[in-house]
Amino acid sequence: MSYDHDNILPYQHSSLNKKEQVALMFNHIAKNYDRLNRLLSFRIDVLWRRAAIRKMQNLPHAFVLDIATGTGDLAIQIAKKMPTAKVIGIDIATEMLAFAKQKIAKENLSSRIEMQTQDAEELNFKNQTFDLASVAFGIRNFQNLNAGLAEISRVLKPNGTLIILEFSTPQKKIIQLFYRLYATVFIDFLGRLISKDKNAYAYLNKSSAAFPEPSRLKEILFKHQFKDVTVQPLTFGICTLYVAKK
Repeated sequence: MSYDHDNILPYQHSSLNKKEQVALMFNHIAKNYDRLNRLLSFRIDVLWRRAAIRKMQNLPHAFVLDIATGTGDLAIQIAKKMPTAKVIGIDIATEMLAFAKQKIAKENLSSRIEMQTQDAEELNFKNQTFDLASVAFGIRNFQNLNAGLAEISRVLKPNGTLIILEFSTPQKKIIQLFYRLYATVFIDFLGRLISKDKNAYAYLNKSSAAFPEPSRLKEILFKHQFKDVTVQPLTFGICTLYVAKK
């Protein structure tokens, strides 16, 4: 089964599939990605990651898979807050990973964080390898959501934890109206101006709007052998934190 967001593409007229387009897009914007994240979110994205980390700290010795790791922000925070954890970060965008490796080396965490170019829908790990898997603002970029969740379930140990951070549509109408205006005008305009990619931030807005709403994603997680799924809206529902047990 596919979902509406599966058909949202960065470059609508390209012959490349979604996965290839997403990798191309993130490679294009990698240089300015961190700066734009902080600017466009007013640094609230830092607080969202901290909220996710708080859900992980009861697993201090975890072997962690950070999926769609990008420039490694969450992977680095996991390693800092969980000083005996080992983290593998994966992404399909090699330029993003290059910046991640630089940041990891600067933090002297290269012995505990490993970056790999991998596809979340075809993970190169054995069954039941990881204690914890995380995906921060990347799950909506999966070409096939079901395939990605099936792979995450496969590589998690029994009772392993999946933590997802993803943008969502606020439920209150006035906040929803304000957020849509902010996303389509401010984020799109400034994203184009700074990233030099006229499609990237328009795609990110559209993919967020088309992604399954929290109650629907909760149902989808149940179908992939996850249980005890909790859904926590953050910042008026602009972002949602999901915690699920295998």
